[in-house]
Amino acid sequence: MSFTRFTLIAALAFTSFAPEIGEARPLRNGGKLLLTNGISSLEGASGGGMTPWAVIAGNETSDGIGLSVHGTMVEVKDYDYQSAGAAIGWRDRIEISYAHQDFNTNEIGVALGLGKDYAFSQDIIGAKLKVAGDLVYDRLPAIAVGAQYKKNNNATIVRAIGAQDDEGVDYYASISRLFLSRSILLSGTARLTKANQLGILGFGGDRHDSYSVQFEGSAAWQLSRRLAIGGEYRAKPDNLAIAREDDWFDAFAAYAVNRHLTASIAYVDLGSIATVKKQRGVFFQLQAAF
Repeated sequence: MSFTRFTLIAALAFTSFAPEIGEARPLRNGGKLLLTNGISSLEGASGGGMTPWAVIAGNETSDGIGLSVHGTMVEVKDYDYQSAGAAIGWRDRIEISYAHQDFNTNEIGVALGLGKDYAFSQDIIGAKLKVAGDLVYDRLPAIAVGAQYKKNNNATIVRAIGAQDDEGVDYYASISRLFLSRSILLSGTARLTKANQLGILGFGGDRHDSYSVQFEGSAAWQLSRRLAIGGEYRAKPDNLAIAREDDWFDAFAAYAVNRHLTASIAYVDLGSIATVKKQRGVFFQLQAAF
C-alpha cells in the first residue's frame, strides 16, 4: 500500500467518525487518570513500550484534543536504537501518530559488510480508532483498531539481505482494561504484519512473503498513582533466511513525574538481531503529554 493510499484511508476514517458540525461540542480541558494514556510504543502508537494499547494519545478526554511527544533509546549488547515522534488524540477516539527510527549497527556493521556505525532508518505514520468501551469507566474494555504505514530508508540494503519490500503496512486490533480496584492493567494485541524487526530490515523475505498474525501482550500493576511496573511480550515473524528473528520480552517501570511528563525504563530481551544472538539491554523513554 502506498503512502498516498494510506493517508487517504486515514483521512476518510477521521471524517467518518468525527462529530457532525451541527453536533460538535465545545472543546475543553479534561484529564485522564495518571498513566492511563500509556507511553509511546517503538512505532509511535500510545500504549506500552513494545506494543500499542486500546488507548488514545494525550491527556484529554472525550471533550478535548490531546498531544504527546516522545524520545526513546534502546541500548542492547551490540546495537543501539533511537526514535522520536508525536501523536495527536481527537476526543479520546482517534489517534494519528508519527515516529522516526534509527538503528545503529555499531561495530557489528563491519562484520555484516556494511561498515562501522552503519544505521538503518525508518519512518512510521499510524492511525488508531477506539471503536468501543473504555480503559476504566465503561462496562466494556477499550477496543481499538489501527494501521501503521512504514517506509524503510535503506531500500538497497534490505533487499540485498532478502527482504521483498522497503515499505509496508501493519494492521492491528487491541483490547485493554484497567481493573481499578486491583490497580492491574491487562492488554492484548493481534497484529497482521510482514515486517522484519519492525520493518528496520524491510518487509517479507526469502523464507516467507505473506502476512502473518502475531500476538502482543502487556500486564502492569500500578503501585501508586504515579508508579507502575509490568512486563510485555511481542511475537515476531521470521521471514529472512539470513537473520533469524526472535520474540521480544521486557520488564518495565513507568513513573509520572507530573501530569505532563512520564519517564519509563525497562530491561529488554530482543533475542537474535541481524545474525547476532542475546541482544539484551535497557530501554529508556521520556514522554510529554498534554
